Amino acid sequence: MHIARAATLAATITLLGSSAAWSQSGRTLDTFVAEANRVPLNPTAMLRSDARRLAREANAAFAAIGGEVRAARAGGQAPLTCPPARISVDPRQMLDFLNAIPPAGRARMTPTDGIRAWMASRYPCPLA
Repeated sequence: MHIARAATLAATITLLGSSAAWSQSGRTLDTFVAEANRVPLNPTAMLRSDARRLAREANAAFAAIGGEVRAARAGGQAPLTCPPARISVDPRQMLDFLNAIPPAGRARMTPTDGIRAWMASRYPCPLA
């Protein structure tokens, strides 16, 4: 089970690492994760400007991924992830996932790529 999950993660990271999103942002997932690791995961975190900036960046990534899912479905293609209409995000769980991506992979990915990989692992599409 863990081997299959790791293989899926590796394949997703490989595909996402060369995505068009990389060319749209100079910020890497590695930088995003390093900053996020410094923010305490408690109720007062959103008082910090860096936490609010990271949250805005994550929300923009979720919006972009939602648009990709809708566009794929509208075009008759299978999306990379099949999230429900509303999702619940556990920041610690997502950060653990992003930290598990090897640093070399994080250096080639954008935050959107990392969040897309997390969503693909958490909300896989049913096999046809």
